[in-house]
Amino acid sequence: MRTQLPPTKSPVEKSSRRKFLRALVLGGAYAATFAAGWLRPIQLLAAEWNKAAFDAKVLADALKSIGATSATESDQILLKAPEIAENGAIVPVEITSRIPGTQSIYIVADKNPQPLVAIFDIAAGLEPFISTRIKMGESSKVRVLVKAAGKFYVATQEVKVTIGGCGG
Repeated sequence: MRTQLPPTKSPVEKSSRRKFLRALVLGGAYAATFAAGWLRPIQLLAAEWNKAAFDAKVLADALKSIGATSATESDQILLKAPEIAENGAIVPVEITSRIPGTQSIYIVADKNPQPLVAIFDIAAGLEPFISTRIKMGESSKVRVLVKAAGKFYVATQEVKVTIGGCGG
């Protein structure tokens, strides 16, 4: 007479089960930590957000909200943007600041429905270089403002847009 042994699990099935249980435990620990309030990434990122500046509909209001009403022209800010942008939804912009102690870089498109496009805070010791794409509703000046040692410096470039990117 033959005795039949109970079926055993293969090493692959055991490994998959272990991986699943490990992921379940780690996910639960992360969820508990998040729920306890120890991880608050959204609140931390939004703590420095300048809502008034981004909501401004007029260039002067945006500049006032960031404190840059009197910015000095500077040749130490290198702004590289196309003279003619085929599509206003994706206008490539590169910025390099050679101003010592650069703290922040602001991008403003004068005729956008909301002129302030972006703010980049530069940590001490980092190279102040930004490469990004912005949206432009129509042809206008692109301003780059650099904050260094509590003062604002500016560089501008005219960009012609053939197809609007802000709903145009």
